[in-house]
Amino acid sequence: MLRIKLIFTLLLLAGIVSGQKQKKADKITRDNLVAHIKFLADDKLEGRRAGSNGEKLAMEYISDKFKTSGLIAKGTAGFYQPFEINEGLQINEGTYFTINETPLISGTDFFPFTFSAEKKVEASPAVALQEADMPWFIDLKEILEENKSNPHFDLNDYIKNNSKKAYDRAATAVIIYNTSGDDDKLSFNPKDKSASLAIPVIYVKKDAAKKYFSDATATLKIKLNIDIGEKKRTGHNVVGYIDYGAPTTVILGAHFDHLGYGEDGNSMLRTGEKLIHNGADDNASGTAALIELARILKTTKAKTNNYLFIAFSGEELGLFGSKYFTEHPTIDLTTTNYMINMDMVGRLNDSTKTLAVGGYGTSPTWATVINIQDKKLPFSIKIDSSGTGPSDHTSFYRKDIPVLFFFTGQHKDYHRPSDDAERINYDGELGIVNYINTVINNLNKQPQKLAFLKTREAAVSMTPFRVTLGIMPDYTFSGAGVRADGVTEGRPAAKAGLKAGDVIIQLGDNVITSVENYMQVLNKFTKGDKTKVKYKRGNETLESDIQL
Repeated sequence: MLRIKLIFTLLLLAGIVSGQKQKKADKITRDNLVAHIKFLADDKLEGRRAGSNGEKLAMEYISDKFKTSGLIAKGTAGFYQPFEINEGLQINEGTYFTINETPLISGTDFFPFTFSAEKKVEASPAVALQEADMPWFIDLKEILEENKSNPHFDLNDYIKNNSKKAYDRAATAVIIYNTSGDDDKLSFNPKDKSASLAIPVIYVKKDAAKKYFSDATATLKIKLNIDIGEKKRTGHNVVGYIDYGAPTTVILGAHFDHLGYGEDGNSMLRTGEKLIHNGADDNASGTAALIELARILKTTKAKTNNYLFIAFSGEELGLFGSKYFTEHPTIDLTTTNYMINMDMVGRLNDSTKTLAVGGYGTSPTWATVINIQDKKLPFSIKIDSSGTGPSDHTSFYRKDIPVLFFFTGQHKDYHRPSDDAERINYDGELGIVNYINTVINNLNKQPQKLAFLKTREAAVSMTPFRVTLGIMPDYTFSGAGVRADGVTEGRPAAKAGLKAGDVIIQLGDNVITSVENYMQVLNKFTKGDKTKVKYKRGNETLESDIQL
């Protein structure tokens, strides 16, 4: 009897010690999560916009943590993997426009349209005359008044088409202005990739136009030069590796970039204020979880896989970093077992306590390690089968890799300056980190590489459309048109014969030059409309009937 009591006491003590060790480990992880998020979401990083100094401070912090945990650098420049972000077009410094020897200020007094020819012009035209071999002046007043009630009128198309007609009649340039009281909403559009015309086309703003063009009988001495070029910046992924000599590798990822001051037009703030968007939940929370899982898995006993940790940049611009990595991997992607993505895992709701897990349908194995009926978990699990969505796991799903996507849901601070560190549910995030670690450890008991399954395509746009083609646009594509990164079976594009990689250049009478104007064009159609879609497949231009 004494021996039994002694054994029971020893077991009880062992349990207490084990519990204390667990509590200590949790405290370390939680404290680290707080430290990581507070650093990454601090004002001094100015919102971690891809390609900014804030991104640089963040990537240095992440690489330092990877190095401290004992990870091997697995980028193309140490821990870093630089990639190019094409922002569209810009007005270069070589652009100028002078009237009567007085220089106008580019961007303030005038701007060239992106489809303008890059040429020099010197002439002395009369404002009221449209003569051959001279620049022409065009006032938008009458056309705006005529089409005030016409919802189908496209002013940019009008300017483009009339500039072509002016060239056919020997005009050497077209100078647009507007003397009406109507706002024409014209501006330099860096995303417009329309083909260049044969002559320069510029817009002169109201104050300058009033000063120089009020006298229709005046003859003006003008000199102009148009110089338009590509605007680019460099983003960086941060990549670390744990090599256990295994035949397969597990990839864990989270994007660390955010919106900066909202310069790229993706802020939900509508006041026009220039405010820092710190992105504590989106996605300092996922980055902090990634850093902690790297530290934890460096000491794991689960060594049947290697581990690759990637902090992506450029996600907020359209998955730039993850797409670049999958096209330029620093490991053999065919050895990838599966990929786990953590995006916005810091706001577990205290009431609903729901963790969304996407990608559940990308492998039959997920059902063996994710139990949605498990009552012991500190949250409930809501599964989504799709392997796609508005985050970086989509890039890996496109390479036929099983994925899981962890997400605690959107909230009122999403893409707003109010997404700050003090709003994070750190206890909730600790539970998610521990859960992901448990899933990984359970998967290490699987004897072979996970099987991959295709799933339905999830919607990735936050903007409601009356119709959709059923494609996933490639936001990294820098050419004219919209490249389909994926085409959903059974949807209009697939039924019309389009395939992944095709570039849509026209829908009905509407020329498609960019993702932005593609979205505008979609809203011109209603469900059931029939039209034609023109697209490029390699060097071949094809056209198909399509019902929306």
